[in-house]
Amino acid sequence: MYNNYKNVEIVKPAGLELKDRLISVRRVTKVTKGGRTFGFSAMVVVGDENGVLGWGSGKSKEVTGAISKAVENAKKKLIRIQIYKDTLPHEQKGKYGGSKVYLKPASEGTGVIAGGPVRAVMEAVGIQNVLSKSQGSSNSHNIVKATIDALLQLRSPLVIAKERGISLDKVFNG
Repeated sequence: MYNNYKNVEIVKPAGLELKDRLISVRRVTKVTKGGRTFGFSAMVVVGDENGVLGWGSGKSKEVTGAISKAVENAKKKLIRIQIYKDTLPHEQKGKYGGSKVYLKPASEGTGVIAGGPVRAVMEAVGIQNVLSKSQGSSNSHNIVKATIDALLQLRSPLVIAKERGISLDKVFNG
């Protein structure tokens, strides 16, 4: 999933204190000639609330088994996200499948103005002031992936200044 992005820093889970947030649990059914077999599918986002984020999904016959598999899967996909003063460095749009997510930095004290899966992702990564809009499909899996797509496209102000060949002050005031 991360192959299309330039500056993705993959993080190892050793030494990190990760907190997991449950996005969704669904009951799934397999129909066999002997009847229906029920199972569960779970999606989880993990993060250290300081710029590290991972997501994963798991399936099992039990809810707790599905959640634990999802957490283990999420720990294998940890990445670092660019955060600037508890918010985003700039506006960004993300898309995955039929879901679109728009993220906008907010001033100090605004809080996380986001719903459902977007809120869980923002809290897991440690962004405390952000405005968001979700459009299109409301499928929670696609919304999480669209949000992560938007977060992976973020660039720090230092990188932007270096690419443009200008000072950091001109990035914000220019």
